[in-house]
Amino acid sequence: MLLKNRQQKEEITPQNHLNSLFYMDHPNLLNLIIIPFRILCCCLFILACGSNEDCCVENPPSETTNTTTLHPAFAAFDEARFDIVVDGNEFLIETNGLPNHTSPYWSNTTQRSATGPNGQTLVTAAASENHPLFVAPQQTTFKQMSPGNIDDFNGSYSLRVSANPTKTSPNATGLGAIGMAVSGAVIYNDQEGPNVPLDGAIGSFDYTAAHTGPQSYHYHLEPKAWTNNDDKLVGIISDGFFIYGRKCRSTGNYPTDLDASGGHISTTQYATEEEYHYHIMNDVYLNQYYLLFPGDYQGSASAIR
Repeated sequence: MLLKNRQQKEEITPQNHLNSLFYMDHPNLLNLIIIPFRILCCCLFILACGSNEDCCVENPPSETTNTTTLHPAFAAFDEARFDIVVDGNEFLIETNGLPNHTSPYWSNTTQRSATGPNGQTLVTAAASENHPLFVAPQQTTFKQMSPGNIDDFNGSYSLRVSANPTKTSPNATGLGAIGMAVSGAVIYNDQEGPNVPLDGAIGSFDYTAAHTGPQSYHYHLEPKAWTNNDDKLVGIISDGFFIYGRKCRSTGNYPTDLDASGGHISTTQYATEEEYHYHIMNDVYLNQYYLLFPGDYQGSASAIR
C-alpha cells in the first residue's frame, strides 16, 4: 500500500510525459536497457553466492542425529588393549587378547611339555628372557601348565553388541570365547571341552583362574588378578550385558535375586538407572573356586571373532 500511495502522488511533469512517449515509440530500446541490467544483477548474485554456499543451495533435509554414547562402564576397560567405538546403535569392541596382569603363562626361560589329546607331546619352547609380566607358577606347576604362552596368541578379537541389549529366551553358551574381560583377555564358560567339565583342567590354571588353549589365554573362574569377593567390573558377555564380581554395589553385599545366569536388575557404580547385568555367583565350586559364567545367555549373543 505504501508503494501504491507514492505512485498516486507522483507529480506528472512535461518531462515525464515526453519520456513515456519516447519509450512507447522505441520499445526495443527499452529492452536494450532492461535486459543487460538483469544480466548484471544475476552475475552479482552468482559472485555473492561464491562466498556463501548456503545462498545458492537449498538446505538439505535435516538428518536424525545419533545420540548413542559409550556406556560409562567401558571406562574400566584397559585402553591399551581395547578399541571401543559407537557404530550406529551398536558398540564395536576390539581387543588384542593380551591380559594386563602377571601370569606364569607369559614367555619365560623355562621349556615345558604337555601331552596332547591324541597322546602327542606338545613342547612350549623356552624364551631367551622372561617377559616383564612373567611370574613363577603359584597355583600350578610348569609340568601341569597348558602348552603355549600368552605371547603366542597375539591377535585380534572383535565383538559387536547392541547399545541397548534386551533380554530374550535363554540360549546356551558354546565353547570358545563368550565374553571379554576388562584386562584384555577373553572369558570362557564352565566347560573345558564338549561335555568336559573343568575339574580335570583346574591344575593348569594360574593364580587368576586362567590358562592357555588352542585359541587364546582365557578365564574360566573368578579372575583374582583384579576382582576377589567384591563388586568390581569383570567384563562384558557377548550378549551385551556387563558382568561384575560376586557383590553388588547397589547393596554392598551378595545379591539375593539372581536368575539362573547370575543376572538381575539394579544400579551399579557405572549406572545410576537400574539395568540388567550379571554377577559371578557366590556358589563355591570344588571347595574353593567360583565359576565365572556357568549359565545361559539371557540376551541375543554375537560371536567373538
